[in-house]
Amino acid sequence: MFELHHLTAQEQLDWLRRGEVSPTELTRHYLDRIERLDSGLGAFMTVTPDAAIARARHIEQNVPKSAALWGLPFGDKDLWQRAGVRTTFGSRLSQDFVPEQSDDIVTALDAAGGVSLGKTNAPEFGLPAYTESRVAPPARTPWDVTLGAGGSSGGAAVAVSAGLLPVAPGSDGGGSIRIPAAATGLVGLKPSRGRVPAGSGFLSLGGLVVDGPLARTVADAALLLDAIAGPSPWSVGPPLWDGGAYLNAAVRGEGRFQIGVMTTSPWDNDYDIAVSAEATAALSLATTQLDALGHGLDDLALDSDPTYAPAFRTLWQAGAASIPAEGDQLELLEPLTRWLVARGRELGARDLATALQQLSMFERSVIRQFDSFDVVMTPMLAMTPRPVGWYSQDDPELNFAQQVQYTPWTSFVNVSGLPAISLPVSMTDAGLPMGVQLIGRPGRDDVLLALGAQLERRLRWSARHPPQW
Repeated sequence: MFELHHLTAQEQLDWLRRGEVSPTELTRHYLDRIERLDSGLGAFMTVTPDAAIARARHIEQNVPKSAALWGLPFGDKDLWQRAGVRTTFGSRLSQDFVPEQSDDIVTALDAAGGVSLGKTNAPEFGLPAYTESRVAPPARTPWDVTLGAGGSSGGAAVAVSAGLLPVAPGSDGGGSIRIPAAATGLVGLKPSRGRVPAGSGFLSLGGLVVDGPLARTVADAALLLDAIAGPSPWSVGPPLWDGGAYLNAAVRGEGRFQIGVMTTSPWDNDYDIAVSAEATAALSLATTQLDALGHGLDDLALDSDPTYAPAFRTLWQAGAASIPAEGDQLELLEPLTRWLVARGRELGARDLATALQQLSMFERSVIRQFDSFDVVMTPMLAMTPRPVGWYSQDDPELNFAQQVQYTPWTSFVNVSGLPAISLPVSMTDAGLPMGVQLIGRPGRDDVLLALGAQLERRLRWSARHPPQW
């Protein structure tokens, strides 16, 4: 039986503008699905039905239909402040906090005409690559609810994958859009640094965090990217945006590109990185399809850099040092966060300055090594989605190693400021999505969308749906 969420986000927006469904009707449809399905998924931290209906009615009466997201529902990640709505940052430390002002990304989504249904689940201060906290149920991939959805935009990914939202924005400081997109069978795009309103959060130190879209199709991801990267005082870089330029790139899906295929990572010298058979199979499938489409493909190995691992660890710890917890408040933090805060506060200014300098040099090196390619492709994750509770809560060093081993190809893209997209190319024998990552040149988010659209046409991943669909 047909239901509204079976339409793509782009189709839903078309229906809204043609009057075939009203913003209020579409909002109620998704609120009903959240009420029925979310208790076993952990997509939302807070749902705001009254505010959402009021917002939908306001849009119907007062907002021009030309607005980029006119009447389309979304959710605010619970690391973002929305005035008057509880924002926990995934922590017991701030579980009752109600902000008086909204963050820039929230303001941008509102200006685009979207309807917020509430706050999507996120881990404590967005620090880990999984969404399991002490203030909310874990975010579970809809494909197998015994497995985690990744993080830190885990709730946003679950909501889109299970049909509780048409699209959702997330933030990515080390893979936090791409990881949950891969674990839930979605497209997830980390834009180029400076492309959208600056990401908030403690990992924004060093310019790591950028906000971006999670969606079921490449075109839907481009639609949301256009909405948040439109003309604004935050955007920098080449003036690509022109009333839907990203969506145009995704819909047209044109171009032949030179692609480097890489399985090495900057963590290889410091951690035991093993690429699973499922990850290798996804990469092989994508390589075969891209070759059939006429793209050039060559193997690529990242130069070894012994400074990367310790420098990134220093930056991660330094970012956590500013979490506003003192004395007895530290006991409210989860073990991993408490460890990061303690280590970060032991660092000196020279330690941080050295790490930032080393990562800046690493950024230059990566861009130079990738210069002969339009796109570099890696596996998205080294393993299948991890079981809920898999990450150590007693040993922070082991926890960090587990995160690196699960997702070794994401953080260096944030350090380099490059755009990257996660694409759900295959399904395992156990029925789990597996993907690949495409990394672009600085500012060439459009190339990733065009290439992703070409793969999507061949592999038809938008036709796959989890049981809740």
